[in-house]
Amino acid sequence: MRPLRAEIYLNRLRDNYRTLKQIHGGKLLAVLKADAYGHGAVRCALALEDLADGFAVACIEEALELREAGVGKPIVLLEGVFDAAEYDLVDKHGLWPVVGSQWQLEALLNHDWKEPVKVWLKMDSGMHRAGFFPHNYAPAYHTLKQSPKVLDIVKFSHFACADDADSGMTDIQIETFDAACHGLSGEESLTNSAAMLAYPTARRDWGRAGLALYGVDPFLEHDSRIKPVMRLSTKVFDERVLQPHEPVGYGAIFYTKRSTRVGLIACGYADGYPRRASTGSPVAVNGVRSRIIGCVSMDMITVDLNGTDGAIGSEVELWGDKIDVNEVAQSAGTIAYELLCNVKRAKFVYID
Repeated sequence: MRPLRAEIYLNRLRDNYRTLKQIHGGKLLAVLKADAYGHGAVRCALALEDLADGFAVACIEEALELREAGVGKPIVLLEGVFDAAEYDLVDKHGLWPVVGSQWQLEALLNHDWKEPVKVWLKMDSGMHRAGFFPHNYAPAYHTLKQSPKVLDIVKFSHFACADDADSGMTDIQIETFDAACHGLSGEESLTNSAAMLAYPTARRDWGRAGLALYGVDPFLEHDSRIKPVMRLSTKVFDERVLQPHEPVGYGAIFYTKRSTRVGLIACGYADGYPRRASTGSPVAVNGVRSRIIGCVSMDMITVDLNGTDGAIGSEVELWGDKIDVNEVAQSAGTIAYELLCNVKRAKFVYID
């Protein structure tokens, strides 16, 4: 059997949730969109259900998967509905829809609700991706508030630059949100993972824990308060010794500078490992840091075994306890979100 393995530590997931809730205060949504950032939404939801105040997903399909698995906690649809007919399912399954556009608002009010619905009303406080503009926000709020079809409204927005400590954008967005919400009663939600950790003034009634819930520091450092939930590993299945000035892999982009023991491992870009993370991307061979050499192939990667005791059968960690997924992402010119969400063809092992 191919030895590529993704270990998901559910105990760490639970610990991370407790830590983030203590930091944020109030109530905390566990964000499970994109199959829980590649970790397995159902398994993560079931592990968190006795702790979490609620969950958040991107779309109705993700919410229904959780409901069908027996998850009964509140579920927020972060992108709302994509068609007015989806409000039938929102009503049936007791979901909390985001309303971020005029058509979503009108469709909600036109729907024949069996039970009044809790709405998350989104403001575009500066990201300019979705939500009501600040000058349109109060009118939308009052329209919903006056309807007997609406049980309650959570006012919220999303930050564009919360993971950039040097940007003033988050402070501007907080000020914009507070000004537009002045005099509007009800709960609020502003913090994503980065804002939860770095912007105390953004901590309101509800937090939304995404990347940090899975143990990844959104500031590309290593926050000791949170632990990585996924450990991706494989094994060396072949080895060779190359003399100095020998090329390795497609394109001959790497030449050895000395006698080099080269290990061949079972993983590649078809498994979700980024092709751009070629020579220099870190790995750990039997717990000792080393590097990829040459180009990442579809199913295989070559690694430098010099300075390690690596041999055929040795374990190679691609990210997890020894190798921060942020390091791999930086070497590939991307972000950890993309790497975690793209893992496939690995054997997923859930550890309580």
